[in-house]
Amino acid sequence: MTKPKNGTILKEVPVQEAIGLRLAHDLTQIIPGQFKGRLFKKGHVIEETDISKLLDIGKEHIYIMELGEGELHEDDAAKRMAIALQSDGLKLSEPHEGKVAVKSALDVPAIAEIDPAIVHAINDLGEIALATLRTHAVVMPGGQLAATRVIPLVVPESKVQAVEELISGYRAQHEGQSPLRLKPLRKFRIGLLTTGGEVFSGRIEDKFGPAVRRIVEALGSEVMEQRFAPDERHIIVKEIHYLLHQSYDMIVVTGGMSVDPDDRTPAAIAESGAEIVSYGTPMLPGSMLLMGYLNGVPIMGLPGCVMHDPYTSFNVLLPRILAGDIITREDIVSMGYGGLNSC
Repeated sequence: MTKPKNGTILKEVPVQEAIGLRLAHDLTQIIPGQFKGRLFKKGHVIEETDISKLLDIGKEHIYIMELGEGELHEDDAAKRMAIALQSDGLKLSEPHEGKVAVKSALDVPAIAEIDPAIVHAINDLGEIALATLRTHAVVMPGGQLAATRVIPLVVPESKVQAVEELISGYRAQHEGQSPLRLKPLRKFRIGLLTTGGEVFSGRIEDKFGPAVRRIVEALGSEVMEQRFAPDERHIIVKEIHYLLHQSYDMIVVTGGMSVDPDDRTPAAIAESGAEIVSYGTPMLPGSMLLMGYLNGVPIMGLPGCVMHDPYTSFNVLLPRILAGDIITREDIVSMGYGGLNSC
């Protein structure tokens, strides 16, 4: 019998007496010419069905692990951390190699809402880890938004208790909410207006409509109607008002967002009566995006990059709008940090 410094005991026992005990080391299986690899991982809890496998590799005795007082196995510790973070709309994987995945249990896309201060505080404890997506990241049904991880095989229970206390304190100050949660996206009915004389006249094929539909539909919403207008401000204003009167949840205007003399869209959106939150975002690609509200309805002017770039300011803001967030000037300003994708 040996006793490591951490208090965990390693003891040799007959395999028939090892059921329910934890294996103290990896066990390798060798089948000549066919297989050589790990049969059981260190920390594996021996089951009755494992006995024949152990005997098949010539193991009549094995070293098992008995945890010392106040210690937790990595799987148990990771599971307790994940349970402490549990909230509506989340589900947990079974622990594996000291890790538990935290996933969406929703049947619709959502955005992650994560308190970074709590994440930092947990990771500052040492020997344990919490890895998450960034706040406002899109999480699809069944998608992963976080994972708990325990670094050593055995960890002091006090570490996990500290995590539980941090999360309990957060819940007490936030009406029971977890610092890790999901905000589901609503299904929006969207009105789309494409401007530009070249498309309106039929000289070139519209590429904006398919691009916008693809992005919108991936998030569970729908473009209900697409209309077209030439580069004439009064016509664009008229079409915006038409879409507003259809009671759509959101209006998207494409084309004419640059500073060219023929581009009238930003001025037309302002003339429609919309309150402009920002014309321009500190993100590349997507810096020419316009964000506003018309009678409480979100209205966006989209730059041309949305047609061909895979990730733009539209991809950042749209999920938040679908989740019910009201986009502010501060939200736009904050997009510059980490906002360089291509130039």
